[in-house]
Amino acid sequence: MTRVPTAADVDAATARLQGIVTRTPLQLNVRLSAMTGADVWVKREDLQPVRSYKLRGAYNRIAQLSEAERAAGVVCASAGNHGQGVAFACQRRGIHGRIFVPLTTPRQKRDRMIAIGGDAVQLVVSGDTYDEAAAAANAYAATSGAVIVHAFDHPETIAGQGTVAAEIVDALGHTPDVLVVPVGGGGLLAGVVTWFAERHPQTRLVGVEPAGAASLRAALDAGGPVDLDRVETFVDGAAVRRIGEGPYRVIAAAGTEVVSVPEGQVCSEMLDMYQTDGIIAEPAGALATAALRSAVHVEPGQTVVALVSGGNNDVSRYSEIVERSLVFEGRKHYFLVNFPQEPGSLRRFLDEVLGPDDDITLFEYVKRSNRELGPALVGIELGDPGELPGLLDRMAASPMTVEPIDPDGPFYRFLV
Repeated sequence: MTRVPTAADVDAATARLQGIVTRTPLQLNVRLSAMTGADVWVKREDLQPVRSYKLRGAYNRIAQLSEAERAAGVVCASAGNHGQGVAFACQRRGIHGRIFVPLTTPRQKRDRMIAIGGDAVQLVVSGDTYDEAAAAANAYAATSGAVIVHAFDHPETIAGQGTVAAEIVDALGHTPDVLVVPVGGGGLLAGVVTWFAERHPQTRLVGVEPAGAASLRAALDAGGPVDLDRVETFVDGAAVRRIGEGPYRVIAAAGTEVVSVPEGQVCSEMLDMYQTDGIIAEPAGALATAALRSAVHVEPGQTVVALVSGGNNDVSRYSEIVERSLVFEGRKHYFLVNFPQEPGSLRRFLDEVLGPDDDITLFEYVKRSNRELGPALVGIELGDPGELPGLLDRMAASPMTVEPIDPDGPFYRFLV
């Protein structure tokens, strides 16, 4: 990125996007307000035509292409939402686009890109992560001459994402005390920081990353963008190995506060949003509100805005979301149990080891190593997370040999 955008660039993008993006509602959230004591509002970017704020940056970038660039076509890499924004812009402006997505992109997002873009776009699945898809997109651009429409590391993309900032202030009628923004590649936070730093510098801005893909925190600690050794891809819309160079420059210069939240906490927040608020958020869309549960402290009476960045969630993922939430909250545990191969051993386990409100959710014999013992994989959901020590004590006192499975260990990934 050759230059840093300004608040004037954001304002110009706002004018350019009139009639294209939806002016999404700002809604008071009763649940989060009661939890924090603050007046918590949520900015519903999940209600954009592509169910994500990404339309703002993609369209702002594509709308400014020259005739020669339009003729060459565009290419991008996306975890799903940016690709939908590019598909929308290509279809609307009659430009051909090629979209590279990683294998981890949910089927729902892939289908939406094709449905939105129609004949104007071609979808290519490449690599296991966003960064691998981005490398493939860059290689295609180098050989084809297509223009790269970066998901976050371009001043016009950043300016487009930043247009959400003025909408928040206009809807409130004043500037918020705290604004909480999800972070993947950093384009959205950089755009918001750009506008607020010049127009309303008194607002406290907080960026929120998933704990398993905290590339901004790593860059701030290292003094510049660095590659993460490993990326947890569950929060697919924010699972970026390396923060953007341009967004980093903007965010670091402003001294913006950055926090991270565990993926399990994101899952708990997604379920609360669905069951209580009636909001279908994708994992990245729940990052900002999840941070208000513990990572971001706000004062009673403050005006707080959290950005719901996207709602492209595949319904087939909800079983995994429930599982991750239960484990994070300490309600779900897995054990390898060696049962004596004698009549009544399972009955004794149920009667003498399990608590009255505990439930077996998984029971599977692994193998019979000899005639005396039968090892089994057992999943237990506790009625109360605080009862775990008692369960472990009863297991230790029983004739069975029990080995807890570490949620952070490699074997556990085969269960969730």
